[in-house]
Amino acid sequence: GGARGGSGPGKFHFCSAAAPLACSLAFSLCWALQHRQVYPSEEEFQRRFQIFLRNKQQIDKHNAGNHTFRMGLNRFSDMTFPEFRKKYLWQEPQNCSATKGNFARSAGSYPSAIDWRKKGKYVSPVKDQGPCGSCWTFSTTGCLESAIAIKTGKLLNLAEQQLVDCAQNFNNHGCSGGLPSQAFEYILYNKGLMDEEAYPYRAKNGTCKFQPQKAVAFIQNVVNISLYDEQGMVEAVGMYNPVSFAFEVKDDFMFYQQGIYTR
Repeated sequence: GGARGGSGPGKFHFCSAAAPLACSLAFSLCWALQHRQVYPSEEEFQRRFQIFLRNKQQIDKHNAGNHTFRMGLNRFSDMTFPEFRKKYLWQEPQNCSATKGNFARSAGSYPSAIDWRKKGKYVSPVKDQGPCGSCWTFSTTGCLESAIAIKTGKLLNLAEQQLVDCAQNFNNHGCSGGLPSQAFEYILYNKGLMDEEAYPYRAKNGTCKFQPQKAVAFIQNVVNISLYDEQGMVEAVGMYNPVSFAFEVKDDFMFYQQGIYTR
């Protein structure tokens, strides 16, 4: 065996164990093709290739250990965490309204574990926010979709783009970030949220196009769980429905693949 090919990013490489660098390069080229990643120059390709290798080493080292979750390559594998943070995460300090909770704890019992996915069609599929810092909108719609499905039996596909475009008066900032607690307040006082078909997701900021007559989801009350009240969260999920929560993303979450994320 051996390796064959040129030195540029446009070449294909065939490799064996005798040529580990060529193997890594071929693997990274397959990854780049899969994610339709194009680099403007040889220098940029080489820089991204080195970042890719370091990230893959981090992933392999983590997966070889005893952890509750696995990491894997994804579309961010040629980025450093500072680059990822700058592009996708909210940079401003977050004065989260959910730190002051109004969730009334129950004296009754609740299940120690529950998986709403196994109880019926109550959890919507994973969605893709794309190149927009709109995770807060997907957390909001996912929770509301589940709550409505549990109550009515109908799983909706709600419009994240409406929240991106229309919820600024509730201290949200479109693709620059926001908070689910503030998005729920917007839906409550706005008197409704449209669905994805009527208000498609565009992964960028736009002007508000809300049409009240097309609203399909409504909120009667917003309940916040106090900061760090994990038992309150367990009770709410066990007795009512999946909840929405915000947490600070660290570098290992950038490559999360499956399992229970812990730090």
